[in-house]
Amino acid sequence: MKQPQETRRPPSTDRRGALTSDLAARIARAQEARRVADKPRGEAASGNMSGLARGLRLGSEFVAAILVGAGMGYLLDQWLQTSPWLMLILLLLGFVAGVMNVVRTAAQMNKVAPPPTVADKAPDQNDE
Repeated sequence: MKQPQETRRPPSTDRRGALTSDLAARIARAQEARRVADKPRGEAASGNMSGLARGLRLGSEFVAAILVGAGMGYLLDQWLQTSPWLMLILLLLGFVAGVMNVVRTAAQMNKVAPPPTVADKAPDQNDE
């Protein structure tokens, strides 16, 4: 059987300063852990993505938005019997949503990515 936890304060001694400094240290550790945990996941992940990974992410977000719009339009067309109209309208809305997603994600990736170095900016000797 589990022993009950002691919930009373420790007997009063002259260690009052030690208790408060221990509490302050625990609070500081908890605040630091919360700051690390609150950091958005996308910032850590997109900072070290390769060009291929960035392109695949942007492309898949764009295509997914179009397919979701077209799929919802098709299903609503079947349900409401308005054959191609809702699918066309939601396909266009999916296209707009896809463009907005790509722009927003690219801006977020550019903000998190490290700035280019001087070597990246300057042309090589082989460049004309």
